[in-house]
Amino acid sequence: MNLHDYRGVWVFIEQNDRKIEGVSLELLGAGRKLADKLQVPLAGFLLGHEVKSLSNQVIAYGADEVYVIDQPILKDYRTESYMQGVILLARKYKPEIILYGATPNGKDLASAVATDLSTGLTADTTMLDVDVSNRLLEASRPAFGGNIMATILCKKHRPQMATVRPKVMKALEPDAGRKGKIMEEKIDLKEEDMRTKVLQIVNDVTKKASLAEAHVIVCGGKGMGDLQNFQLIHELADTIGASVGGTRDVVEAGWLPHEQQVGQTGETVTPKIYFAIGISGAIQHVVGMKNSEFIIAINKDPNAPIFDVATYGIVGDAIEILPKLIEQFKLLKAEKGGEISYV
Repeated sequence: MNLHDYRGVWVFIEQNDRKIEGVSLELLGAGRKLADKLQVPLAGFLLGHEVKSLSNQVIAYGADEVYVIDQPILKDYRTESYMQGVILLARKYKPEIILYGATPNGKDLASAVATDLSTGLTADTTMLDVDVSNRLLEASRPAFGGNIMATILCKKHRPQMATVRPKVMKALEPDAGRKGKIMEEKIDLKEEDMRTKVLQIVNDVTKKASLAEAHVIVCGGKGMGDLQNFQLIHELADTIGASVGGTRDVVEAGWLPHEQQVGQTGETVTPKIYFAIGISGAIQHVVGMKNSEFIIAINKDPNAPIFDVATYGIVGDAIEILPKLIEQFKLLKAEKGGEISYV
């Protein structure tokens, strides 16, 4: 393999019902920075049926080029058909870096492609950079139970690939005036060749999605002591109209269901306001909430790592502080006619 033959940064543009997933737009923002450092084009690649019209949106969010495979056989995601499309593109155009969203489909596709192309894949990345002199993707993620950040390199194979968690990167502001190049390809694959059929698609209507989209989150940790004390988290959230989250310890203790877990093995969230209450600030939790606009931490340990990422911090016992906060918020709501604005 001649590594010098590979050039360009690519992003998998995941779409459902012809709507681009937010993580793909976020990755275009991250990919733009990498491509500029390497002085190469940024490309999005788009697979599906009747999806070519999405190309202009991909360009508006930072891509210079869009590769499109638009065929009926790609209407619904299936590993086999999508993998064949990506492999065709990768072998023909030889990108040096490919980024995928760490969604169920993105992770499934990336692992299948990596296996077929005999290249490396870093999963659940939370930070991206490049070593320009050696043209190496530096994909970093928590390791060893979240105690360290590991930077993983793929020195001998191309393309270099990574899946990236939603909400950890920032999308660029779209520029409808940007111009780019759109290229169409075809895969030689028939329905009778497929080993799987999509019989039905059931939309996820759990609370998991609402936590990811919440504007205000009150998140509690094991520092709350017990399930009875944890009810103060629910009471504060109810008072201010927020969603409730918890750390992995809280979920494992049975105080909250898994879909309300924030962190490395739970949801990544970016609310306007994030209350971190009784949370020490271990890195496996911080990676899931560090991009919140305002972080308000309450912890009785003045040296707790959570204060390193907090916008505002209160040192003290949450069991004593929360009732006073709830009381003040209730008074504020009464003054405001029953509503609190977060604009």
